[in-house]
Formats: sequence, structure tokens, C-alpha cells
Amino acid sequence: MPELPEVETTRRGIAPHILNQRISQVIVRDHRLRWPIPTDLAQQLEQQRVTEIQRRGKYLLLTLPTGTLILHLGMSGNLRVLPAGSAVLKHAHLDIVFANQQCLRLHDPRRFGAVLFTVDPVEQHPLIKDLGVEPLEKALTGDYLFTRSRGRKIPIKSFVMDGKIVVGVGNIYASESLFLAGIHPKRHAGRITLARYVTLVGVIKKVLRAAIKQGGTTLRDFVNSDGKPGYFSQHLRVYGRDGEPCHHCQHTIRHCIIGQRATYYCPHCQT
Repeated sequence: MPELPEVETTRRGIAPHILNQRISQVIVRDHRLRWPIPTDLAQQLEQQRVTEIQRRGKYLLLTLPTGTLILHLGMSGNLRVLPAGSAVLKHAHLDIVFANQQCLRLHDPRRFGAVLFTVDPVEQHPLIKDLGVEPLEKALTGDYLFTRSRGRKIPIKSFVMDGKIVVGVGNIYASESLFLAGIHPKRHAGRITLARYVTLVGVIKKVLRAAIKQGGTTLRDFVNSDGKPGYFSQHLRVYGRDGEPCHHCQHTIRHCIIGQRATYYCPHCQT
């Protein structure tokens, strides 16, 4: 699944091509996504101008004068900017064509993505209103995680992946951050000290910024907006390395399941 760095990479990739551009046509080829694409989407979007492109968690938010288009890439989706009229391949469910003859195309083989429009303040939308703090903003601090974790017996990996606590720290980056912070992924969130949370927050920010700089992690179904894969996978220290030696101590990297998600850790470096 595309995680925060992949979504941010996409946002930065599409922005120069569609920001302040007028939408001339909307083509919906398949309404059947996670939630059906609204039947009146073309009516809502056409002749509107994109005034801002933001990211909230893993959602892309395209601001228009009359409302906000909410996009989510789901498990396998990607957005590409192509010349209008480009050949249509399978699973190209949506084209947003702009007056500059550029086309924003959503390709989603598994159809777990979302394309929704709201005329209400987007921060009040049911998908947005309960999201936690952004990990790269000042609101995410060691004090914040320490306070929210008191009395919590869930594994720390599940805690930092809880979108109501902090958004966008997905499976890969949670494993990587906990390794660099030296925290075992199964340790109860409520038993971690403030000092360790301060370290963890610093590492999360560092890992996510590095991943964004590298263009996102190469995942099986993900390409970024210019068609090139991300390269952060070259720098993964534990994720996907079950049975291989730890780069720091040479002990064997182990694998377990936490919250139905594959988790990788070094039993020697993480306590």
C-alpha cells in the first residue's frame, strides 16, 4: 500500500502540472471504487480551477472554488499526469482533463482507492475529521505520544500506526523507525518512557523525510507521478529482511505478525 512518502511524492509530482489549471473534462470509466465515484462528479468539477493541492495523511486534497476533491490511492492506485488523449490501459478508472491539455489519470487495479467530492469544509469530512497529527509537523512530539500512550497495553507498533494518534506512519516506516529507536515492536505503548518517545519521534521524522527525498519506497504496484519507482527500499534496514543479518550487530532479523501486519525487527538491537 502506498504510504505517506509515496503520497507526498505524488502530490509534489502532480502539483506543477495541475495547480491553477482549469478542469475542462472529467471522464469516469468505472465508478466502482471503495466507495462509488459520485455520478455528478463531472458536473461538480468541470470549469473549476485547482487552487491548492494538499495532503492529509494518505489523502490528497484538491481545493476548488466550490469544494474539495478527496483522492486516496488505496492498496494499488497511482496518479499520473499524461497528455490528454493518451492511450487508455486497463484499470484507468478516471481522467481529469485540464485546459492545458494535461490529464490526471487514476489507475487502480484493485479498486480500493477513493474519489469523493465535498462542498463542506474538508476537515469536517468523515474520512478526515478524526485523523491524528501529521508526523512531519510540530504537533508530533515525544510529549504528545507519551501522554496519549499512558495506560495503553497495545504494541508500540500498532500505537504509532493508529491513524487517530498520528497519520501516515505505515507498516514499512513503523518497522524502520522502531529499529532505529531501539524499541521492540511488541513492547506495550504505555510502558515506554518519555525519553524513548522523544527519540522515536525524531527518528520517525527523519525516516519519513528521507523516504520523501528518495521518492517513496518501491512497492509492487506503485509508481510515482512521472512513472519512476521510488528508491527508498535500497535503504531499508529491517523491513523485508527476515533471516538476514542485522547491519548493526549481525544478529538475525526476525519476522512476526502484529495487528495482522508483517513486522520485522532485530531481537538484539530492539528492547
